[in-house]
Amino acid sequence: MLKFVRTEKGLDFKYQADYGGNAWVRENLKDKREVLISSVFYFEPTDLINKPPNSSTTIGDFTYEFRFGTYDGEYIKIPGCRLGIDNDVLIVSNMEFKRSLFAAERNISIFGRLASLLDHTDPIVVGGARIDAIPRAVFEELQGKFPNTYELDRYADARVSTVLSQYLDGMKDARGRYETYLNKKLAGKAGAKLDLEALKKQEIEKYILIRDLIEDALATKMDMSESEWQSLMMSFLLLLFPKYIKVLENVTIHDYYSDPTKKTDRHIDIALVDANGNLDVIEVKKPFEDKILRKSQYRGNNIPTSELSGSIMQAEKYLFHLSKWGVKGEKTLTSKYAAELPKGMTVRISNPKAIIIVGRDQIGGANMTGGQLLDFEVIKRKYANMMDIITYDDLLRRLNNTILALGGDAAGKLKS
Repeated sequence: MLKFVRTEKGLDFKYQADYGGNAWVRENLKDKREVLISSVFYFEPTDLINKPPNSSTTIGDFTYEFRFGTYDGEYIKIPGCRLGIDNDVLIVSNMEFKRSLFAAERNISIFGRLASLLDHTDPIVVGGARIDAIPRAVFEELQGKFPNTYELDRYADARVSTVLSQYLDGMKDARGRYETYLNKKLAGKAGAKLDLEALKKQEIEKYILIRDLIEDALATKMDMSESEWQSLMMSFLLLLFPKYIKVLENVTIHDYYSDPTKKTDRHIDIALVDANGNLDVIEVKKPFEDKILRKSQYRGNNIPTSELSGSIMQAEKYLFHLSKWGVKGEKTLTSKYAAELPKGMTVRISNPKAIIIVGRDQIGGANMTGGQLLDFEVIKRKYANMMDIITYDDLLRRLNNTILALGGDAAGKLKS
């Protein structure tokens, strides 16, 4: 019998052996100056509240009482030595105190396992309002993550089978049985779904923030220089284009073609690296009007402005020089940016693409007509295999459509 009893000062621990008698507890306290009870709890003679009888005939029914924890604000504070660890443990006092709070299957000490993963001796806090606390729900989920006896047996069989099957014939498919068990276990948790509504809400709020920042910048920050505008946009490029994990600034690449007699350095203002290490280029221009299509037509067609043509040409040349640089360029860039990229990642120049963010959808102070939008779409599709041309108005439309698709309304709020 093992139970925890609340007192005015905190929490006491009561223990009486279910079989085999209690004399061994008294002898361990006397000889070893410590006793391990139920494979998890450690006590010293000074922790004992009541004195056991000396007679071996009466000690069999004796219930030992030990000091276990004391009140500390909203917590029960348990000295680490009670659990065989260096970290004190603080558990919010309204928790139900029982053995399973401290021990998993096969007498695995839950707090012993936690402490082994820490590189400090600060208290382990469970529940309550402390900023360093493990939330109660998370701790309860953690308790369920410890493998049960059946799972441990299947895992052990699978490990043994993996080794011995190389030398012995006729062995059972232990690994198959283990994997079948895991699949059933995971299938049984199909009902424990993620809180998708909470995730959706966070995504909507993220895109609302980006949209509002861009709208505010378009309305109030047009006096910025191009470099200042680029810095503003770089702060959320990875949120706008989530396939990328890193923004690189002022990337130097080598040009061996403009002047065949020497190597010329070119500088890409902004480059993006995706999760596989592939390098792409992004050109961020200031959002002036009349920078997409010329006001006058050529034989009834709307043609790009010199600003747009120049941006496209600049991006094309960056992609050309990157591709020609090839493996040598990959090694150079990997070495240069190794400290900024995930460990072991290699920068890859594999059919690089470009993104151009430029201009507004207005010409002469008015929105583009249907014909102008069609001609602009023709221009974009001409280069679609190598670059994506996006206006700031198009960017806002994409953000609004994303918000709506995630379940937000026109203002960006989550629909009920």
